[in-house]
Amino acid sequence: MNVTLKHWSRRLAWALPMIALLAGCDAGKETTKDETSKPHAVATYVSAPWEALPAVSDNDLLAGFESWRSACQRLKADPVWGATCAAAATVPSNAVAVRGFLKERLDVFGLRSADNTPNGLITGYYEPVYPGSLTKTAKANVPVYGVPDDLIIVNLESIYPELKGKRLRGRLEGRVLKPYDDASAINGQGSTAKPIAWLTDPMDLQFLQIQGSGRIQLASGRQLRVGYGDQNGYPYRPIGRWLVEQGELKKEDVTMGAISAWAKAHPQRIPELLASNPSYVFFSARPDSNEGPRGSLNVPLTPGYSVAVDRKVIPLGSLLWLSTTQPDGSPITRPVAAQDTGGAITGEVRADLFWGTGDAAGELAGNMKQQGQIWMLWPKGTALPQVPDAPVGS
Repeated sequence: MNVTLKHWSRRLAWALPMIALLAGCDAGKETTKDETSKPHAVATYVSAPWEALPAVSDNDLLAGFESWRSACQRLKADPVWGATCAAAATVPSNAVAVRGFLKERLDVFGLRSADNTPNGLITGYYEPVYPGSLTKTAKANVPVYGVPDDLIIVNLESIYPELKGKRLRGRLEGRVLKPYDDASAINGQGSTAKPIAWLTDPMDLQFLQIQGSGRIQLASGRQLRVGYGDQNGYPYRPIGRWLVEQGELKKEDVTMGAISAWAKAHPQRIPELLASNPSYVFFSARPDSNEGPRGSLNVPLTPGYSVAVDRKVIPLGSLLWLSTTQPDGSPITRPVAAQDTGGAITGEVRADLFWGTGDAAGELAGNMKQQGQIWMLWPKGTALPQVPDAPVGS
């Protein structure tokens, strides 16, 4: 073992216990999909001709392109996408011009998993609307907490560049950084954080945390928008997985609807269910607006054309070509924009499609657990993403 590796091993031995407890990915949302733990993605990008892409309609082409272009203001200084975004500003909104621009500026790369297969998991998410109140009432008594003042966040890459993207989250006790409270403690004992609002059902709060953003329907008619503020540092563990382990649901039957039905039938076991996921999301109030919720790229998501991805495989801001199906089997083939991330969105061929706001979008998102393929459209002459071989944490 050389000196450099020995030095790294000592640092890793020191850091791993804290990272395991406190590391939180920069996740704008999480997901209901029941996914077993698996190694971090080791992607292969396979060059392909434009003719290899499945055909899309002009309407889908334009909608996907406009979704991607909507983030260009955020990407103007990006070393990968800055020049392409600048050129995209003058492209007319017609299919001929868009196709010509894409073929002139971008190369096509199919994503492959570690075992060299092109198929992966495509799920869905949405912006839920739940009844609630700005003040605690007899009915609305489930707090939606803002970010607590005593939550400490340490950006590890500022000290160890090899830990890029990793952060510690915890609380100071004297001069010692300790793990922050897990979800069970917060649900049972409360938080030092100030509630933004109050919901009527603890399962509504859990699903709000899973989706990462939502609206709270107030009695006045106003819908208060809330979005991901931060997280307590514990890894996300799907509550659907716990139901499978308990023999309550079969793995293939885990959907948001099935979890909701189980909770309604077993209200006395809801605290036990919620305690199985130590992760806890804190929220921030967002301006009232009819635009989509903002993802990790801080741009409004476009229903049907924005996706959450594993940013270690697909950089935020990327333009993708998606081929999958809806839960009823009808095909989905379109360009989509990588504008969000999620705590459980990990893998080489993996995407979570944003469906919009409300119950209809929730029905689609909650039942979507499809196979699909992804192609990445990448600026010509630009180096492909470097995927870490052995990352630490999530």
